[in-house]
Amino acid sequence: MENFLLDATGIETRLRDLAAKDAHINAAINLVGIPPERMGEQGFHTFMRVIVGQQLSVKAAATIRDRVEKLAGEGAGPTEYAKLSDEDLRGAGLSRQKISYARSLCETVEAGTLDIAALPHMSNEDAIAAITAVKGLGVWSAHMYLMFSLGRDDIWPVGDLAVRVGVGRIIGLEDRPTEKECEIIGERWRPYRSVVALLAWHYYSNAPAI
Repeated sequence: MENFLLDATGIETRLRDLAAKDAHINAAINLVGIPPERMGEQGFHTFMRVIVGQQLSVKAAATIRDRVEKLAGEGAGPTEYAKLSDEDLRGAGLSRQKISYARSLCETVEAGTLDIAALPHMSNEDAIAAITAVKGLGVWSAHMYLMFSLGRDDIWPVGDLAVRVGVGRIIGLEDRPTEKECEIIGERWRPYRSVVALLAWHYYSNAPAI
């Protein structure tokens, strides 16, 4: 994928570079290893899946996603999704709120307010602003798209609890940092904060309990 910087080689190269200058990063890598790449699809379907899966378990989200995608048809875009009735979407398992979010996504894409094809060519700030203009897609959703679909290497998702917990453990804090504290902590890892977020998730899941 063109300009995708967070493939396996990109992740390791950036983390090794940081580890050479940061003892905490070096120790974390030695303990849990290099996190794997997580390359996601670009496009309308990814955003629809984010909306469908919000606040659900992975299994429940997959079940409802499959039902909704079956209703819309293979390869369906915003025009096809917009034609689905509220009753059909509720029957597939979507709440009224998520139906509202799905319709907002379709409307903003069709109107060009969210130009998905243009996102890879935007700055991080402009891409985040475009994504969060959609009702139901917040900053966390935008950060995940920029990291996993676009492969941007300096995204810092401090709104993610596991990132904050992982960062706190990596640098040896007694308590997990707040979002504001984590923003400040992350300044030392520019311009490669995405790979530190990946390491924080990896550390959170794999480091042995002390």
